Amino acid sequence: MESFIARLCTQTAVYWGDPTDDGRGGKTFGSAYPVEIDCRWEDHVEEVAGRDGSVIVCRAVVYVTEDVEEGGYLYLGTLDDLDSGEEADPTIINDAYVIRRFDKVPALRLTSEFLRKVYL
Repeated sequence: MESFIARLCTQTAVYWGDPTDDGRGGKTFGSAYPVEIDCRWEDHVEEVAGRDGSVIVCRAVVYVTEDVEEGGYLYLGTLDDLDSGEEADPTIINDAYVIRRFDKVPALRLTSEFLRKVYL
């Protein structure tokens, strides 16, 4: 399944991970971020259940080939599309969205391959 998803992930997204509360209502991100990841980005509105049972209205569903963290950010594009201020702070980018839910489901009969789905 992962190899199939990897073939479908022909787009590039920029990912900011390791989100940490900065104590002032914002977030900081790990020093290893941002990074480019492969994805398949589907813009459409969808309602999904949040971890607490609340309804989340998402603006996009993104399939990725690696794990991401809820609270991190994704931007459809490359690092070359961003200036240094945007690289440092995804919250100032109009089309960068917070990861509201991340699902990782194992393939049938395989425990080493996963379907990774992100809701923005």
